[in-house]
Amino acid sequence: MPTTADGPLAGWAACGGMALTGRPDGPPLASPGDPAGAVRRAVAAFAADTGLDPARLPGHALLGERAALAGFVPRAPWSAGGAFRILSCVDGPIGVSLARPTDLELIPALVEAEDAGDPWTAVAAWAAEERAADAVSRAQLLGIPAASIPETPGAARDEQAAHRSALPTVTGAPRRDTGRPPLVVDLSALWAGPLCAHLLGLAGARVVKVESPDRPDGARSGARGFYDLLHAGHASVCLDLASPRGRDALLRLVEQADVVLESSRPRALRRMGVFAEETVARGTVWTSITAYGRTGPWSERVGFGDDVAAAAGLVVHDPATGEPLPCGDALADPLTGVAAAAATAAALGEGHGRLIDLAMREVALSAAAAPGPEPHDVSRRPDGTWQVETEHARFPVHAPRARSPHGPARALGADNAAYLGHAE
Repeated sequence: MPTTADGPLAGWAACGGMALTGRPDGPPLASPGDPAGAVRRAVAAFAADTGLDPARLPGHALLGERAALAGFVPRAPWSAGGAFRILSCVDGPIGVSLARPTDLELIPALVEAEDAGDPWTAVAAWAAEERAADAVSRAQLLGIPAASIPETPGAARDEQAAHRSALPTVTGAPRRDTGRPPLVVDLSALWAGPLCAHLLGLAGARVVKVESPDRPDGARSGARGFYDLLHAGHASVCLDLASPRGRDALLRLVEQADVVLESSRPRALRRMGVFAEETVARGTVWTSITAYGRTGPWSERVGFGDDVAAAAGLVVHDPATGEPLPCGDALADPLTGVAAAAATAAALGEGHGRLIDLAMREVALSAAAAPGPEPHDVSRRPDGTWQVETEHARFPVHAPRARSPHGPARALGADNAAYLGHAE
């Protein structure tokens, strides 16, 4: 396959993902499939449905934006963000994320040892004695993100994949025409959902981000520039969702929304009286982003960008040892964020309610299954940077880069009075 400017290998080298993939002292490695191409195609579809000039939208470089703003570098065998590793089980590898303090607190229960010592050492030793499916099931039972890694990128032959392949399309009433840009009520957090909201905002939507005081978006405590990039220009509402007043305020916001964007397991919102199907029936577009989907035997499983990407086979292998290593930075997040934006824009254009049920693994599977990079060599240039050479071309491996935020994100709850008529 000749190398082209938008081919899998050239795109991966240009987007910043390749520079993040591999060991710190080794060459950058090519991803399976075509993650950069998946982003490029989704952004093009979004631009077509919104009428937005593609020049105003980010390209495949958004795969490296978080790393650029957070200062991430390749850290294999850990992920670029440092919270994910691939571990060996008796019959194959699994990916595990220990991204939250609660994950670390659960390690003694996972490995059945009161004093587990170093978390990663303990988990690696425990996994080495377990079958992959058993290890993943036990971790997920405790709420620790973990996934088996398929032998073939883009392959999924399990009960969740079978269930998801037969899902019906859920549509609702015609969307009401308010004469104003669509109102997006963003209940999501971290990267995938906020990226979708960010793109919708660039297309002119009014975005209201909703958080709770006890569980604000965890990305607020990360790289400030990255949070500002995704949330600048969005309103911020803070609701105590444990109180009747907070839940009532949430219901009123949802009733006004043209789009509800969320990343919760369905039961969490149902407990507050918010039902996706009822909202869609009224004419609202409901975009749900979860690790494995809203329904099916894995619907309650948890997952973050790195472990879900690994579950789709988006991993690389050490050229010297064959050891599987993380690929890029939390790839399932940005891949799903742009896919969600494209799907939401298309639904808004259709003019009626729709339930968009996006599973991050399915989006990552599609990117992993695409035709991948051609044979190539990677070598260091005299200036210390890396270059890729194929039979037809030679091109550099670019470092991650990011756009500049349009301004600071709003403080938590800064717009309560404007949207609720009171401050919580």
